[in-house]
Amino acid sequence: MGSSRANLILAHPTERSVVAAHAPVAIIDIGSNSVRLVAYDGLTRAPTPLYNEKVLCGLGRNVLTTGRLNDEAVARALAALARFRVLCETMRVSRVFVLATAAARDAENGPDFLRAAEVACGQDIQLLSGRREAELSAMGVISGFHAPDGVVGDMGGGSLELVDVRGTVVGQGVTMPLGGLALQDLSGGSVKKAAKIAREHMRKAVPQLETLRGRTFYAVGGTWRALARLHMAARGYPVHVMHGYTVEPSDELTFLQLVEQTDVALLQDVDAISEARRPLLAYGAVVLEEIIRVGRPREVAISASGVREGLLFEQLDRDARLIDPLLASAAEFNTLRSRAPQHGEELIAWTDRFVTTLDGHETADERRLRHAACLLSDVGWRAHPDYRDQQSIAAIQNAAFVGVDHPGRAYLALAVSLRHTGLAPEKANPILRTVAGPRLFERARLLGALLRVAFPISAGMGGALGQAPLTVEDGRVVLRLPRDWAALNGDRLLNRVRGLGRVTGLEGRVEIG
Repeated sequence: MGSSRANLILAHPTERSVVAAHAPVAIIDIGSNSVRLVAYDGLTRAPTPLYNEKVLCGLGRNVLTTGRLNDEAVARALAALARFRVLCETMRVSRVFVLATAAARDAENGPDFLRAAEVACGQDIQLLSGRREAELSAMGVISGFHAPDGVVGDMGGGSLELVDVRGTVVGQGVTMPLGGLALQDLSGGSVKKAAKIAREHMRKAVPQLETLRGRTFYAVGGTWRALARLHMAARGYPVHVMHGYTVEPSDELTFLQLVEQTDVALLQDVDAISEARRPLLAYGAVVLEEIIRVGRPREVAISASGVREGLLFEQLDRDARLIDPLLASAAEFNTLRSRAPQHGEELIAWTDRFVTTLDGHETADERRLRHAACLLSDVGWRAHPDYRDQQSIAAIQNAAFVGVDHPGRAYLALAVSLRHTGLAPEKANPILRTVAGPRLFERARLLGALLRVAFPISAGMGGALGQAPLTVEDGRVVLRLPRDWAALNGDRLLNRVRGLGRVTGLEGRVEIG
């Protein structure tokens, strides 16, 4: 897959486009716990789900002790596949990928089930090996995180896959029968026994876990996402987007032990978790606790991207894989929601010039966040002026972006909202300010100040900003307007240039000609 983070493209997608099929594509994932259909708007670097439905069939329940798929679970799965076939036809899906994992792989009647399943869904089915499943999970994390560095753990109903990932390089993977249903089966329903089984099996994963110390553990799978949802509720965390949610290991261990020892019905916000998933939470906690104790990661990050997204990522050519997914998503928002998409693209170059002349370091990650915020700067324009800041925050904070962590997401929402509310720190959304942290909050104020200067010049239209350069010269913020635009130099624009000056600690002025 090529070398890692040094080769990742930071430029926005207009400079390097993806050759994509615009017709929808779909993936049907026949897992040990659930059978799921996800249809996407197209084969792109940052595909957007059109439709997502899962049926908790429990195919993997008792497979390790009986050796067979349960007849009732098979019937539910086949009914779901027949339904998914009709839905794909209704959505005019151009291509359907169907995957099967541990339950169908391990059961003696798995081949019979797969033949019936192919008839039900009308597609060939790829039966994934444990190693292949680990590889696709790693690619899913590569597709969903900016320059990931750590170990990916994908916990399904039947198995756990662990694999090292560095940038775009996937390491050797290992698979173990430590899925939620499998562990429940092997332990006879005893969480204490399950912990012992997890410790024994984890010895196979020493090569992967030895590399984890001080790096990120990327948790993939529905059970771990459910645990993260409960952890968010327990700490009153304000951003409810699951992808990119990170936890410190010490905090996570305390919470995992609580889950293992407490009646799940007593946990805060447990009603948000399906009843079929709740019995598996303790087993997911046991496995994650063992990974943290052995691997000692710097943080645990929840990934909503896994095998399905990894398979789509694999279909892209090499150049398309290297495109920044955050910037690809922001460019799509810009095209769909801005008054003039060209303006968002021009803002990137216009702010690039200013930041280059400003005496202050901007990291590569801060640069890509600024570019994304420029593309998102006009997403709230259709709202009433009194609510454009709130509309922008709602659109950006809750968008299905990947390639951005929660502080970065908070920065994007803050920068665009401050364009509407003004730059006083007390006007900033206090929740987002806390999530962003001091450094990114100040970067958001800087970009908000730049946007407040740009829009009174351009009115959100393309073709204007290139004629009105904004730079730092001799310790002053200087905006230059052409002579035939001298009428723009009123109190409104001058006050905004001076506001930018205050944010940077410099004098602000407007010059004509």
